[in-house]
Amino acid sequence: MPEPRAAPAQLSLFDDAPAAPVAPAAPPTPPPGPTPSARARHEVSLGPHRVAYALRRGRRRSIGFTVGPEGLAVSAPRWVGLADIEAALQEKGSWILRKLQEQQERARRQLAARVDWRDGATLPFLGDTVILVLDARSTGAVLHAADDILPGVPRLTLHLSLPEQASAQQVRDAVQSWLQRQARRVFEERCALYAQRLGVRVRRLALSSAATRWGSASADGSIRLNWRLVHFALPVIDYVVTHELAHLREMNHSPAFWDVVRSVMPGYEQARTALRDGVLPVFD
Repeated sequence: MPEPRAAPAQLSLFDDAPAAPVAPAAPPTPPPGPTPSARARHEVSLGPHRVAYALRRGRRRSIGFTVGPEGLAVSAPRWVGLADIEAALQEKGSWILRKLQEQQERARRQLAARVDWRDGATLPFLGDTVILVLDARSTGAVLHAADDILPGVPRLTLHLSLPEQASAQQVRDAVQSWLQRQARRVFEERCALYAQRLGVRVRRLALSSAATRWGSASADGSIRLNWRLVHFALPVIDYVVTHELAHLREMNHSPAFWDVVRSVMPGYEQARTALRDGVLPVFD
């Protein structure tokens, strides 16, 4: 019998199980995709659209495609001609157009999510909406919850001990510091709850600011969670916490791992979808 392979020392939440298959969508009718970058020096016709793309040559065996904020990028072996590359693009045309459309929509939502760091600005906190109040009479940052509010009006206000003329950077820094403190408090509570349910022990909990990773777990019991999760509602945070704690029992993404997650979160798929579809406020 062959020896079992060693489990990886660390796993990321983005080493996720594959999503359920999606039926191919028809090419979108509006011009797809973000504005191409200066590196996009090639073009191809995909259906009714002219799509710009950046071409990178390298030591690889196959043609690869990526669609990101800067548009379509193609990676190809040095020996593959442009005709073969364009044939591969045609074959993937529906997928490319769909992904470019998704990037365009995401960019629109990100633009709308930019926060104007001033008195009266709003941002999400634990799935709710918080209004920022600059109040030099307050001490530090204090969250207030109103009971008698009109329908559609946020009930939460965050009072910051800043003057009305405070700069946008001062407001942003004060809010981010408060959010990170709240994130640690919430994460510690949820980790303690789900660690007990799963029968695991968290030896160290750290906050992360990673751009592409919501959480990670190490075999030594260390857990890292992205502080920006505090923008999401509690079920989403619980899913990420459960996901990482489950790795302390199964250091993989096997069916056994997902059974561990499901044992304490039977409907985790809904929270995972909310995590993937969410657009967070832009801190710049």
